[in-house]
Amino acid sequence: MNIIEVKNLTKDFGDIKAVDDISFSVKKGEVFAFLGPNGAGKSTTIKILVTLLRSSKGKIILNGYDPEKDQNKVRQSFGIVFQDPSLDDELTAEENMHFHATLYGISKQEVVENTKRLLEMVELWDRRKSLVKTFSGGMKRRLEIARGLLHQPKIVFLDEPTLGLDPQTRNLLWKYINKLNKENEITIFFTTHYMDEADRIADRIAVIDHGKIIMIDTPINIKKRTNSTTLEEAFLALTGKEIREEEGGSLDKMRMFRRAHK
Repeated sequence: MNIIEVKNLTKDFGDIKAVDDISFSVKKGEVFAFLGPNGAGKSTTIKILVTLLRSSKGKIILNGYDPEKDQNKVRQSFGIVFQDPSLDDELTAEENMHFHATLYGISKQEVVENTKRLLEMVELWDRRKSLVKTFSGGMKRRLEIARGLLHQPKIVFLDEPTLGLDPQTRNLLWKYINKLNKENEITIFFTTHYMDEADRIADRIAVIDHGKIIMIDTPINIKKRTNSTTLEEAFLALTGKEIREEEGGSLDKMRMFRRAHK
């Protein structure tokens, strides 16, 4: 069963075609990596999937709902962790969780129960009363993952979730994510520039460049099809070695996301 269906998706910004007639699907419970150079169309695609942008044409079904017709139901279906920190540093960990819960109308009892369960899972329960500005980068990332799961979504979007983190914290975060995927059958849709993560974690990978999907397959098959020994070699074989400009910032995405919930 596919939990995400994308057919002939296109997004134009004037004369620029950011996403160019792409189609793909993600199975329920799958760990799906969406890879591409900066400016390839990853962020634009994700913005459309999470109702922050409207497509120019094409069709999307997410957890059985159309993001353009059933925005609230789609938003209830997913959690998202943006690339840059998007927490309120002047609030405690617990307060950040409760503030997020107001966006989804979660009952007080559920908020209390889910906050405790999730903060214990990411090993932050003992720091629930601490201001987020006292947290390390890894602690903030763990809190963002817990916050994204507060409303019990079916899908979690992770945009560069381990960017700038040390190897120990990166491994710990993927441990939590794998646990969620295996135990609760939560679908994981993530982007990363760490090719070793995608190779190790993803069930399947889609590589996008210049707005078009170049290849979708398992990590092993992508390496075989490009005659590469590593996924990084395969990625460079598919997308080239030219340095690209970066896409829009994640803080802007979070502001858009919060405005969309008002």
